[in-house]
Parts: sequence; structure tokens; C-alpha cells
Amino acid sequence: MPTPPNREGPRVNEEIRIPQVRLIDEEGEMQGVMTTREALARAYGVGLDLLEISPNAEPPVCKILDYGKYKYEQQKKRNEARKKQKVIEIKEVKVRPNIDENDYQVKMRSMKSFIGDGDKVKVTLRFRGREMAHQDLGVKVLERIRNEMEEAAKVEQMPRLENRQMVMVLAPR
Repeated sequence: MPTPPNREGPRVNEEIRIPQVRLIDEEGEMQGVMTTREALARAYGVGLDLLEISPNAEPPVCKILDYGKYKYEQQKKRNEARKKQKVIEIKEVKVRPNIDENDYQVKMRSMKSFIGDGDKVKVTLRFRGREMAHQDLGVKVLERIRNEMEEAAKVEQMPRLENRQMVMVLAPR
């Protein structure tokens, strides 16, 4: 069994040290099994490179192509994939136990837009002073948020008390 390439990317030209390879020419036509030396001669004859496409096949598959152009195409594919991936951020929304109705609606709108964008939302409910004695008010506010966000988001972390604040994390469905 031949060893796969140990460096970055496939083996090219003289780096291919296997006695026989299956060759695909520059038009994509299968040429069959031949010696590596013969395949290299064909590649140099048309002014291109011999690239090992499938090193683990028996015998390994090599293709005649322009290596510089191949590397460029691979780089373009990697950049395109990087552009398409979405980084999930955690947005934080801070509320208070005695939040006003209008402020509550503003916070809900922002939470819905964050969830709509595919981000997680960390809802932090902060207690001040004697509010710690009335934690049930904070739990009611977080329950109300959870019920209103039910169809758009799922609760990833249930409300829990950390020092003087309650934290709940919502993730998009």
C-alpha cells in the first residue's frame, strides 16, 4: 500500500515514486496503467505537470494538468467556503426584574432579530440591592421571554442564578 503524501497537497512530477500509475490525460480521457516515467514523459511533452489525484488507489491515479492553475483553483475554493460559513455569535440582552412594558418590547424585538440572524442570545437579568429578596419576579420575566420566543428559539441553558444575576441562553431552532 503506497503511503499518502506527507506534505501539504498532492505529490507532483518527480515526487511521485511509484513504479506504475493510472493516467488521465489533459482532456480528462483515461489512458490506462503505465509506468510513472512514461506518464511523466507525456506530461512534459505537452508542457504540463503530472499530479497524483488519488494516492490510495491501486495503482495510484495521476492526471496531466497545470499545477499552478490547480493550486489557484484550490485556493479559490477554500476562500469561497470560508466566505459561506456563518460564525455564530452570542449576543447579550440585559433586563431587570421590574422592566417597563415598552422596554420589554424593545428587548424582545432585538432578541428576535438576533435569533433571526442565526445568533445565540444570552439573556442576563440583573438584581440590585433588595431585589435579591424577590427572585420570583426575575424568574417570571425570564419565563415570559421563554414563552414568547418559543417558536423562534429553543432554550439552550435554563435560567440559573450566578451571584446577583440570572442567566438564560437561547439558540435558534
